[in-house]
Amino acid sequence: MGCVISNLSAKFAFFPPSPPTYQIKKQDDGKLNAVYTSATGGVDGGGGGCSVDVLSLRTKRGNKIVAFYLKNPYARLTLLYSHGNAADLGQLVDLFVQLKANLRVNLMGYDYSGYGASTGKPSELNTYADIEAVYECLQTEYGVSQEDLILYGQSVGSGPTLHLASKLPRLRGVVLHSAILSGLRVVCHVNCRFCFDIYKGMEDDVVSWLHGNRLWKKAKDPYEPLWIKGGSHCNLELYPDYIRHLYKFIYDMETMTTKTRLTKIKQRLKLPKKSTAGCSCVLAGDIGLFL
Repeated sequence: MGCVISNLSAKFAFFPPSPPTYQIKKQDDGKLNAVYTSATGGVDGGGGGCSVDVLSLRTKRGNKIVAFYLKNPYARLTLLYSHGNAADLGQLVDLFVQLKANLRVNLMGYDYSGYGASTGKPSELNTYADIEAVYECLQTEYGVSQEDLILYGQSVGSGPTLHLASKLPRLRGVVLHSAILSGLRVVCHVNCRFCFDIYKGMEDDVVSWLHGNRLWKKAKDPYEPLWIKGGSHCNLELYPDYIRHLYKFIYDMETMTTKTRLTKIKQRLKLPKKSTAGCSCVLAGDIGLFL
């Protein structure tokens, strides 16, 4: 029965662009190159002339997923971006370039299994394996530690984001953008001792802003959220307050003192092992929220 529910959830939750907006080509030197097939993408080879590392990663569930890594030489922190349910990397590369420059971060984005040039089919469990493979790559290939990592989850991406966050006690912070409280058959027990920042459009007719409000209230160490009046599910990036608020959050995470961070980590580690104190985010049930 659980498998049937999970399959049904996936049918309603995931809408990968068809056809994909980019293809992956191998160059003569063996490196991968993204070739965009839609006007929404950047120029061939990556985001408006910006250098992009195009990666193919094997997940523990046997799929090969595509990831884009954008390096900012002035960055102290890295943003791991989990996108929404109806986009792929070809549509997001220009946004990634802007975020990398404006926020002064390194940025890693990836396509879920079944999205873009990633193999397999989209599913709840596959998204978990996908983000774990991306995090492992950040550790091994780019030397990124969890202390210098901020997870960013948009819409359905809040599921894998919270899944990984629950495994990283020294994580720097989490950003939830148009987040879901329910929709996939998942339960995320997260001891929220890292900082949470939440963005929600007040006119979101796909996922009510109340979902973000409830997630924010569950967090033990929440950051002041941004509720955008007039904002909908997919257009928050168009509002000036979006980038200003996100920049402030990144800056505050950069300048947080070691003493403050150690205090937060110690508080988390002192929690009883069986305790679900903190953020017990139940993402379950109402699959209609993804329509």
